[in-house]
Amino acid sequence: QVQLVESGGGLVQAGGSLRLSCAASGLTFSSYGMGWFRQAPGKEREFVAAISWSGGATSYADSVKGRFTISRDNAKNTVYLQMNSLKLEDTAIYYCGADRMNWGTRRPVSYEYWGQGTQVTVSS
Repeated sequence: QVQLVESGGGLVQAGGSLRLSCAASGLTFSSYGMGWFRQAPGKEREFVAAISWSGGATSYADSVKGRFTISRDNAKNTVYLQMNSLKLEDTAIYYCGADRMNWGTRRPVSYEYWGQGTQVTVSS
């Protein structure tokens, strides 16, 4: 049974930082491209960042480029999202997804597995 479990969300002031984690089990983690997405109330799920199977390549949405960093530790079956200089508009539920066929895909439908999400709230 595949499970993706996100953690690390919370309430933070604008300009602050958070580090999200997504722990995977039940799959060969190193064979999956991993992505982070977010969904704000009333909006569609949107791409945030993605990382290749080995971690050697990454991709970011323009809105987070230079502020967020995605990384992975295949020995720990975990992908991370370091979020710095957080803005009010970063408030959303953040989800990690696993993609067996590709990496860097920005369409949610391409991801086979999803976690339950972790809430990130940025306050002024």
